[in-house]
Amino acid sequence: MSLFGQDRPFLDALPREDRRALIASGTPRSYAPGEVVVRERDTSTFVLAILAGWSVVSVETERGARLILALRGRGEVIGDLAAVDQHPRSATVTALGALHGVVLPGERFRRFLSARPVATQLIMRQLSSRLRSADGERRSLASETVLQRLSARLVELVERAGRATPEGVVVDLPLPQHDLASAIGATREAVAKALRLLRAQGLVETGPRRLVVTDTGVLRLLAGGHGEAG
Repeated sequence: MSLFGQDRPFLDALPREDRRALIASGTPRSYAPGEVVVRERDTSTFVLAILAGWSVVSVETERGARLILALRGRGEVIGDLAAVDQHPRSATVTALGALHGVVLPGERFRRFLSARPVATQLIMRQLSSRLRSADGERRSLASETVLQRLSARLVELVERAGRATPEGVVVDLPLPQHDLASAIGATREAVAKALRLLRAQGLVETGPRRLVVTDTGVLRLLAGGHGEAG
């Protein structure tokens, strides 16, 4: 399972000329923190290529709860599935902090792909990666504990959005506890209990919009089911 996309974002993997062409063909657009970029079941087909910032991809469950599927950041594109198959949006994407990018109408994005085989291959690889991640997430929900899933998410956040400091690795993403719960398919209460265990063992430090991981190695072990905090 993974909150993030492939190791190398779509824009970074494009040949330089293709990347320049894609950005030049879009319209600059900025989103405020918490602003919705696309909404689930909407029929728009535009694509946003992210140049700076982070966004949250989520769906609403039948019980009205929010489930976070992924985080998308600089170099990635969102909305590509609806642009390609022209069906309603499969998820809601919300700006996590200030978000900047360029917007391309769906038809323009499809023309870009049809003229550039490398870009098409990258999009297909991206869609395949997301499908595999969804399969892994279902397996995780069925077989892993809340502590395992939370530890795995924290390790992933450290590896993809961490900043080393003398006190530990600071995760510079403003994810509150209810978002962490939504990202692992658990209740906020269950995540709060797991975080208390991790804090008691000195593995993490938390505060308002603040997360510091002090021992990634032990978290990795917990994520793999090779130990229990406390």
